[in-house]
Amino acid sequence: MKPYLLSLAAGLLVGVIYSLLNVRSPAPPTIALVGLLGILLGEQIVPLAKRLYAGEPVTAYLREDCARHVMGRLPGDESPKA
Repeated sequence: MKPYLLSLAAGLLVGVIYSLLNVRSPAPPTIALVGLLGILLGEQIVPLAKRLYAGEPVTAYLREDCARHVMGRLPGDESPKA
């Protein structure tokens, strides 16, 4: 139930932001895709900040985990899904 409530809260927040920007839902395709890209990149900020704060190397994270999450599984990638 918790993921559904979090999803609803996030949707409400995005709805408020859309209203403030005078963008109506459904957004034009370009705006929607840019918004989705922002979501994907925004998801990576917290793990990246945690690694930086802990003094852990971030290059491997960006190359492996982050890139795989943002770009999806690329053709020819034989590694198992995370």
